[in-house]
Amino acid sequence: MSREVTRDAHGPAYLDEDDIHPEKGDIAVCRCGLSDEHPFCDGSHRRTEDEGDGVYRYVDGERLEVASVTFADGETVEYGAEPTGNGEDG
Repeated sequence: MSREVTRDAHGPAYLDEDDIHPEKGDIAVCRCGLSDEHPFCDGSHRRTEDEGDGVYRYVDGERLEVASVTFADGETVEYGAEPTGNGEDG
């Protein structure tokens, strides 16, 4: 399974002792890209437990399967298919 994650910042999120959860004593950092409290985990990853081998994105909490992705250089990757190049051998 893969997930589309949209970047909304261009720099790191710095964590310090003020970010430690007062009851759990830890810092849970989101790795799924779905947390509304990013960069902190809010448990949103639980929605992904039944994802298959597809490529997914989430829009307003709704799971959508991605059929293909086209990159800035013109390369298109279709789910379950080999990449189609931009005409250059590489």
